[in-house]
Amino acid sequence: MAQTKQTRGACAFCGRQMTGNGMVKHLSACPKRKDTLGESNPKSGKEEKIYHLKIQDAWLNDFWLHLEIRSSATLKDLDSYLRSIWLECCGHLSQFSTKGHLGEEIAMDSEVSALFHPGLELTHIYDFGDSSETLIKVVGEREGTPLNEHPIYLMARNELPEVETCACGKPGAWLCMDCTESEDEVALLCEKHAKDEQHQDHNLMPIINSPRTGRCGYAGPADPPY
Repeated sequence: MAQTKQTRGACAFCGRQMTGNGMVKHLSACPKRKDTLGESNPKSGKEEKIYHLKIQDAWLNDFWLHLEIRSSATLKDLDSYLRSIWLECCGHLSQFSTKGHLGEEIAMDSEVSALFHPGLELTHIYDFGDSSETLIKVVGEREGTPLNEHPIYLMARNELPEVETCACGKPGAWLCMDCTESEDEVALLCEKHAKDEQHQDHNLMPIINSPRTGRCGYAGPADPPY
């Protein structure tokens, strides 16, 4: 899908709409987040180092996430989260590496505590046939109690980017893979035209808030796992 203006998303704490880059500064100063951190439930776990991650698709920066991850978590926890919210379609292999997709692979059982520090950048690749490449940067850290009992907490994500229109002028909701001739000429259909008889036997894929849309067998749901 063609990129448009920068996507925005809502802060999970106060609801303020920001771009992915603007959200870094906002989350560090958000009064509602500070209040929430001060009221963290002790049942969520003991105090530990917790890292703020900014994650975005390597090629479509319309898609981004801001996560907190516990230092006691592993890269496998992060891999599972990315699969659930963005990537999983057919159980493909994945890996983390340093210095881009040609860098040194990092074991999935690596603990965050032994690896993460502010400024660290990692690459995550899912599916080595029709690859999705994700960039991960540690943009902050804090010492305290996690916000829930899970290893990862979602602080913000992009809203679905503006989608091009169908030939009829209505918003696109489906990709017709059988009508697509190239990556630059994507066939978008509105809900009505996706149900037309001429497309009944075609390979239709829903447009979902994920950089994986249109790849392999991906059909979502692109929901946070918790």
